[in-house]
Amino acid sequence: MEFTMGGRLEVRITPADVGKRVSVRRRSAGGGAGVEFTDTVGVLTSWDDGVVAITPKSGESVHIVESALVAGKVVPAAPARRRGPAASFAELAAVTARAWQPVESEPLGEWRLRAAGGFTRRANSALPIGDPGLPLGEAFGRVERWYEERGLPPYIQTATGAEGTQEALCAELERHGWRREVTAEVRIAALAPVGDLDADVSAVRLSRAPDEGWLSRYQRFSTPGPHVLRVLGGGPSVWFATVAGAGDGEAGAGEAGEEAPAAIGRCVVDGRWAGFMAVEVAPEHRRRGLATSVMAALARQALEEGASAAWLQVEEDNEGARALYDGMGFAAHHRYHHFRPA
Repeated sequence: MEFTMGGRLEVRITPADVGKRVSVRRRSAGGGAGVEFTDTVGVLTSWDDGVVAITPKSGESVHIVESALVAGKVVPAAPARRRGPAASFAELAAVTARAWQPVESEPLGEWRLRAAGGFTRRANSALPIGDPGLPLGEAFGRVERWYEERGLPPYIQTATGAEGTQEALCAELERHGWRREVTAEVRIAALAPVGDLDADVSAVRLSRAPDEGWLSRYQRFSTPGPHVLRVLGGGPSVWFATVAGAGDGEAGAGEAGEEAPAAIGRCVVDGRWAGFMAVEVAPEHRRRGLATSVMAALARQALEEGASAAWLQVEEDNEGARALYDGMGFAAHHRYHHFRPA
């Protein structure tokens, strides 16, 4: 990160730059000899009473005493994508929401309150796209009450790290006592290279609905009730992939004595986009390329339906999945976070 101009460090930001993406350097409270510095890049979300608040793509605000700043400048918005398909945050937010639909939904202004019996945070969180029609503090309170009425923990899903994302909203949530609970990356790639992966797709079976075997491999619920099936089955064009077990796994929860699948996956085709979810491989079948085969088979089906771009979501601490998707050409577009009252 470069701040020098004529050999000098300069603070070239002011409170008038609130809402812009900035890069700053500050003195650190290091205990060693000499001066230590820390750099931060993100959206300048406030500058009050001598304290500067910056929200980076992590979604967690950084507060800096103004006197500790040694350099700062406004920088261009983060590019939506360095390679592959172009995509705006607004487009992806709509596509990803349609791919994982709740059982119950209610508007709050332009926000959307979503519930599905507690099955996944994505289907049980408020999607705050646009204006809630209320002051933010009141909107946050309405979200809390709506979920409490349903016996569910209140969540608000936000996004950071791309042009048009919600760093300012993240900062407001923190100011109102909400805390970030989990973060995931939304990644995108061209679809054709995924379909062209060197993979054996002959053993991958595609279907329009998950059978008992598929559900026995999916590990995100204890009992597949109607709300789970409605979420999994919702979307414009939904496909489920299954690779049968090879005889050395544990018995599944489907037919008596029937082995749980070795690998599964889900894909939702929506216009030019194909979204990949629920790609899981049994521990005893890993490192055999089954996840790649599932992805390739689903991608080929999506290409036949006219899709050209791919997206998926991966939690930031899932190193194995991140490495797999790196190799397929997926790169981060933005991050999304689920905030919950502290």
